[in-house]
Amino acid sequence: MVKKKDVTEERIEAVEEALSKSEMFIEKNQKILIIVIGAIVLIFVLFFGYKKYVQNPKEKEAEAAMFNAEYYFDQDSVNLALNGDGERLGFLDIIDDYGSTKSGNLANYYAGICYLKMGEYENAIDYLKKFESDDQIVSSMALGAIGDSYVQLGDIDKGIDYYLKAAKNNENEFVSPPFLMKAAWGYEVNNKWSDALDTYNKIKKEFPKSREARELEKYIARAKAKLGEL
Repeated sequence: MVKKKDVTEERIEAVEEALSKSEMFIEKNQKILIIVIGAIVLIFVLFFGYKKYVQNPKEKEAEAAMFNAEYYFDQDSVNLALNGDGERLGFLDIIDDYGSTKSGNLANYYAGICYLKMGEYENAIDYLKKFESDDQIVSSMALGAIGDSYVQLGDIDKGIDYYLKAAKNNENEFVSPPFLMKAAWGYEVNNKWSDALDTYNKIKKEFPKSREARELEKYIARAKAKLGEL
């Protein structure tokens, strides 16, 4: 019983000593602690204040501006969609004025597609590379559009790289096969028939129910013929 009492007393003394040291530390560094705590509180206030009174209103303004630009885009009026009509903003204006918003980020995607349609492939690549998204479908489309732009510029290898990235970004029978087909055609252009055949076989094996799989046999046969396997 004595030993248990001694151990308990030692623990109490240790706790009291620790509390005493903590009190001494607080007293010694009181001013610094107040400044640090005050700074943390100020950061939270500024963050939530900025989000409520600056960021959220800008998001709503950007969404309204995007509605008009997207209307022109849907009408295939890419120049008006890109540059605006003099009264309403285009995607480039939205990027400049609301670049930090979600809509401003999405405007990069639309601007890239507009430039792709206009044949300005380097500009298309620049804006599409600025676009970031957690949406796997849209991000895959952006990667594929970058691939298209590189192919149009004559850089087939880079085009293939981006097609493969697009196919892998969201692997399913709707998104992946079209980009894999484009990659395979790129291999054919570069006379890389073995890589083309491997890519066709990948579609056949992994996405047999896709639309692209229906016409694979003729492409497989062509690749095998080039390789002397028929």
